[in-house]
Amino acid sequence: MPSSPSRNYRIVNDNIHGDIALDDDEWKVVNTATFQRLRSLKQLGMGHLVYPNATHTRFAHSLGVYRIMDRILEKIDSQRFRDEAKDLRLAALLHDVGHYPYSHLMEYVDRVTLTEVEIESSPEKIISGQIEPYPNHEDLGRLIILEQGDIREAIGGKNRATKIGHLFSRMKEADQQLSKLIHSSLDMDRLDYLLRDARASGVAYGEIDLNFLLNNIRVSDKGMLGVEEKALAAAEHFLLARVFMYRRVYFHKTTYGLEEACRQLLKRLRDRGEHVDLLPADGGKIREIATGSGLRGFTDEVVDRIIFQAYQKPSDAVIKALATCLVERRPPNLIVDISGLVPKNANLTMAALFRDRCRNKLQALAEKYGLQLGQFLLCGPKPIEIEERGSNFTRDELVKLKPEEREELIKIFQKNDPEPKSIVEVEGSLIRSLSNEVYSIQRLYLADRTLSDSQLVQIRAEVSAWKLPPN
Repeated sequence: MPSSPSRNYRIVNDNIHGDIALDDDEWKVVNTATFQRLRSLKQLGMGHLVYPNATHTRFAHSLGVYRIMDRILEKIDSQRFRDEAKDLRLAALLHDVGHYPYSHLMEYVDRVTLTEVEIESSPEKIISGQIEPYPNHEDLGRLIILEQGDIREAIGGKNRATKIGHLFSRMKEADQQLSKLIHSSLDMDRLDYLLRDARASGVAYGEIDLNFLLNNIRVSDKGMLGVEEKALAAAEHFLLARVFMYRRVYFHKTTYGLEEACRQLLKRLRDRGEHVDLLPADGGKIREIATGSGLRGFTDEVVDRIIFQAYQKPSDAVIKALATCLVERRPPNLIVDISGLVPKNANLTMAALFRDRCRNKLQALAEKYGLQLGQFLLCGPKPIEIEERGSNFTRDELVKLKPEEREELIKIFQKNDPEPKSIVEVEGSLIRSLSNEVYSIQRLYLADRTLSDSQLVQIRAEVSAWKLPPN
């Protein structure tokens, strides 16, 4: 806890970090209606449908990120960081203020490719291309703290709100070493969510050695952040923990299937102009919400209501199938899952071959079993990379990076070297050995509850044959 006698503190008890102390100015920010909205946004989207206790919120996570930032600032002996401490704490506290209902689920609606659009020429492809995409949550967060009067004034006015927004979204106007604390491979955001999500889910994969990592962070004479070499294993564990949490929790086959059903449902409804009273038509409408009084009600409940309305009055068979999956908690059937480590930037993988065969064969399969093509959900997240911000760089690629990209990698202080080097340059590092690999996931789901078990077995057998390599 900060020890300055000139500041008053309010204490919030947290199940991850214990006591979290906020001074009067930070307490004012937390008590704005704009920040309180985060209580109504689940941290793990639909993860609670698989892990029942995973109902924790962006509000609790934001407080946790603030606490880790506070601990780092107590640890770092640098005038540069001491001068910016107040702004860094606020940036940590506010880094998620721009999140959508169900967070990334709704934010990424524009990244969804409907199966029939991918496989055949469809009018929806043209319609979708005319819709202004939803802005990302960091852009939205900057807009919110500038335009929502309660939080702007609690921060200290427009100029300071602008600076805070640049810090938490790592804009070029911000000091990149300061922003690195919030967005990089070793950032406060990830340090908190891995622990918090693991505890809520009841899994061990995210149980990183937080105290050892924080106790071994330091700043070089040139202001470069890094960790001591004795904490190399803890840093590697931290990076690998993220990969395992994605595989086991964030991309769990049932969670991902339900969330993909929701994304595709929202995209279909949005692109057709249905449920316009609840579902923003485009990015412009999202910005209107972010700058107006409607932001207070822009919570998970909005998506829940959209789903239920579509369930009660579906406009077609695909909408009915997707909404039924969500309301009745009947996950789409997983037909095929192609997962594994593949070489980075590989152009020809089993997953790519399978996707190509789906384009050629899925329409006929749907017709054979009397299904709508849109009931098949052909999907997969971006490959899981150990270094998310900078990707998995090989040593040769590392030297070609722009300076700001190099700064996002975890750095290690070795022996008596005054400046830290990237973890992928450290001899004997596991991360160096894995720098050429990514974990790829490609899945095909079927949103249908009318087929018999024997028919599902037949479909799985037919589709599984598509993933065989060519003769």
